[in-house]
Amino acid sequence: MLLVSTDSYFIRRADFDAWTIAFLFAVASTISLGLLFAVRTDASPATLVRREPLPFVAIVVLSALTQLAFVGAVNNTAVSNVVVIVAATPIVSAGLAWALLGERVERRIAIAIAATVAGVVVVVGGSVGSPTLDGDLLALAAVAAVSFSLILWRRHPMVDRPLALALSSATLALITAPLASVGSAPARVVVAAGLMGLLFNPLGRIAYTTAPKYAPTAEVALFTPIETVAATVWAWLFFSERPTAPTVIGGVIVLAAVLWGTVGGRHRNPRRPVRR
Repeated sequence: MLLVSTDSYFIRRADFDAWTIAFLFAVASTISLGLLFAVRTDASPATLVRREPLPFVAIVVLSALTQLAFVGAVNNTAVSNVVVIVAATPIVSAGLAWALLGERVERRIAIAIAATVAGVVVVVGGSVGSPTLDGDLLALAAVAAVSFSLILWRRHPMVDRPLALALSSATLALITAPLASVGSAPARVVVAAGLMGLLFNPLGRIAYTTAPKYAPTAEVALFTPIETVAATVWAWLFFSERPTAPTVIGGVIVLAAVLWGTVGGRHRNPRRPVRR
């Protein structure tokens, strides 16, 4: 999540239209993830896709939508708004894990879900009637897409991570290519999108999507707020982008709910058996 938190920095540093940034990023990440796949496996892409075709396609589409929505969100609202809304991912993921995987949601989690929703409403409510509302809604779309993706990564651990992410980047490149203005993009756009797509984002996504192999969905998603804190700091340090009062209030509510819902109540007596 520390690596992924740099996305908002690079998008703002590029300071260009979202379609072009998304296209250049997608091309760069397709190259880096494709090379990683080629180095680490001898199996053909077709063979790996045929193992679990429907989950594979769903993951590719959801991952592409996540990246597109995130880039659009950062370009249309404050970075602090985006990352605070994205901080709701752990609770959304826990709810989906209960609904789709049968993972139990305790009363504490249910209360945390309600509190998180309230915090997101505060953040989005501060943008109603302003030009940033579209960006906030795109951030919510990114939360939904990444939460469904985590469920699929958890349910289908044999899906090849580098290949699926490389294909999602290629899909994103195809979607954004007709609307990208690469010819008129300054050098800073190419450099920023290149660094984001070749190194930081792919490494972060590989780590994040591999984690569900070894830990429950809610535990993996728990670390999403790290991006909230780090990205807000990057925006403040490098762009002097101070978070607004509704964003701060909503952020405190979201983070408190997430921490209480996923960490609170974990201290049990080790001698006492845990009911299953």
